[in-house]
Amino acid sequence: MSTRELTCIGCPLGCAITVTMDGSTVTAVTGNTCPRGDAYARKEVTNPTRIVTSTVRVNGGIYPMANVKTASDIPKGRIFDCVNALKDITVNAPLKIGDVVLSDVAGTGVDIIAARNVPAK
Repeated sequence: MSTRELTCIGCPLGCAITVTMDGSTVTAVTGNTCPRGDAYARKEVTNPTRIVTSTVRVNGGIYPMANVKTASDIPKGRIFDCVNALKDITVNAPLKIGDVVLSDVAGTGVDIIAARNVPAK
């Protein structure tokens, strides 16, 4: 048996959670004050994922950069692949929230979408 200590990010409380594992199987989760903490802890120790946020360059917009993010979470180990795929991306204005900026980023099956409106000049 092994244990992992986590700080829950499921809500603003930030509960100190202890996860007990037998190999790769979660046997107990303690310290959470809501069901989201239990779900977060189980996922974090077995298959951690993250939403990635970044920026891309914009041609012809009133802003030179636009905020972007993954449309859903990706495996934690693929974050740097995702960021590297964005470093040379430039989009043309206008850009609307939700527009797909890059499909299937780094082979994850997840799209990068605009998180900011950028009107044309």
